[in-house]
Amino acid sequence: MTTASPTAPPSLAARWRSARGPVAVIAVLVLFSFIVSLGARPERTGLLEPEATTPEGSRALVNILEEQGGDVTVARDSASALDAASGDALVVLSASYRLTGDELDRLAGSGADVLAVRPSGPALRTLAPGVAVAGRADGGALEPGCGLPAAQAAGAADTGGETYTGGAAGCYPADGGDALVVADRPDGAATTVLGDPAPLTNAGLGREGNAALLLNLADGRDVVWFLPDAAVQGGGKSVWSLLPRPLVWSAVPLAAALVLLALWRGRRLGPLVAERLPVVVRAAETTEGRARLYASRRARDRAAAALRADTAERLRTAVGLGPGAGADAVAEAVARRTGDDPGRVRSLLYGAPEGGDTADDAALAALADDLDRLERRLSPGA
Repeated sequence: MTTASPTAPPSLAARWRSARGPVAVIAVLVLFSFIVSLGARPERTGLLEPEATTPEGSRALVNILEEQGGDVTVARDSASALDAASGDALVVLSASYRLTGDELDRLAGSGADVLAVRPSGPALRTLAPGVAVAGRADGGALEPGCGLPAAQAAGAADTGGETYTGGAAGCYPADGGDALVVADRPDGAATTVLGDPAPLTNAGLGREGNAALLLNLADGRDVVWFLPDAAVQGGGKSVWSLLPRPLVWSAVPLAAALVLLALWRGRRLGPLVAERLPVVVRAAETTEGRARLYASRRARDRAAAALRADTAERLRTAVGLGPGAGADAVAEAVARRTGDDPGRVRSLLYGAPEGGDTADDAALAALADDLDRLERRLSPGA
């Protein structure tokens, strides 16, 4: 019995040499993803979004308010808005439907003036007591038609949205109400209700007296731009929606790199390792075992095909033909070397067209003898 000696385990230096390539690739990808996540920030979009440069955003108005000397603080939750709404600051409130009743009550008692843009029903009742929705104008520019100095100085403006009744003063009349009303609150502050967000958007700021109207309402005061965020206000979003989008996208190349690394390392099985076998099996036993299987299943056709294929392969190599040589070419070359009939050689090596030459065990044994004699005639010294 012979056994293979076990190989020594690879050294630490050898392991490092095999692993430093993948480690370097992963390190570069991690660094790249980190830089991308730091250098990019998600772009906010939406109606009256103070950071958006899209037509429905309000970045242009924020820039103008800052150029006029006022500070603009963007608040996305009620706590931040109430902290910033100190002194004579003006709170510009949009998307009020995202606020709860408690948050509206706290804002109504903050003592800060509020500009509510198309407020929801609960926000209108809490922030502007006595004001009710009257209807909806057809849109477009409306004339002030009131004595409010901010509206008179601005002139016509795109306020053709919802109209309201009640309040201490009303401007831009249409459809049985006013598109802009001012209501006094119990805390001593005032709420200005604007029925259309168009004057505050980037697309509408340059039309008519829209910009002048908003600047006159701000009157040089600091502005708290309160746009409640649905995710912050408990809109039911998952924790994954709170992650910055660049950080999420940076995980894509990392995942792809890990998959490619797994495929690459999976194909590299490493060198063969000799193992100590409990039993040494002779190579001839494999052939004998297959022969017994053929015999048990009476697969004489399969046995004959195996004998012919092996013999034809050895003879093809012996006569100097390439792997692409066909049956006729092999038979012709062998016949020239042995002097036999090419048809008989082809029938012997590749089988007779009519078959039936392995009908029983005696015929199979005769075929094996004929193939052996043919190979010995071609190579007498074999």
